[in-house]
Amino acid sequence: MKDNTTAKERMLKKVRKALLEHRDNPYPNQEDLPLYATPGEGEILEVIFAEELLAVSGQFVFCEDEIQFIESLLNLAEEREWHKIYCWEHALQKMLDQYEYPYYKTDKDFEQAEVGFTLCEALVARNGSIMLSNASMAGRRLSIYPPVHIVLAYTSQLVLDLKDGFKLLSDKYGKRLPSMITTVTGPSRTADIEKTLVLGAHGPKELFVFLLDG
Repeated sequence: MKDNTTAKERMLKKVRKALLEHRDNPYPNQEDLPLYATPGEGEILEVIFAEELLAVSGQFVFCEDEIQFIESLLNLAEEREWHKIYCWEHALQKMLDQYEYPYYKTDKDFEQAEVGFTLCEALVARNGSIMLSNASMAGRRLSIYPPVHIVLAYTSQLVLDLKDGFKLLSDKYGKRLPSMITTVTGPSRTADIEKTLVLGAHGPKELFVFLLDG
């Protein structure tokens, strides 16, 4: 008798048969295994993060204290001739006001912004990523629209993996997590056009991370 079943029906029959057969799991402990190798003895999170950030075209500056940070920021702004630096987070504004550093407190003339200056939630050393949220006054725009994004972070915010970053967020916010949590890994980039890498395609073309000891 001719078999009138289609190829699809024969395939589904084999799948159903396979599901009914009991087989031992060939990888019983897979979920308990780490996704990545653990850092070697003596490896420092600051060094791992800096290397990974530089590998994705980010810029890294370590500062021992606020004075060194302000001096580094002044020198960078003078070198790049930045005049429209926007900062909306109160903690950053307080620091900049203390040293009389010029910046924009509101979104006036925001379309002309040259630099967006923000804090972050965490730094993920494993892949050189910055974890951001919209919980602060910086919101969603300040880290995306200006062509240059500067982040001030502290060594206490350094974590090894993304899961450790989410634990920091959970400890900080509890059940009231921010509505937007994202990670930034280097400047915005694309290679969609003729396979040529272009920075700044969908966001900032330069990313600076100032890491402050503390």
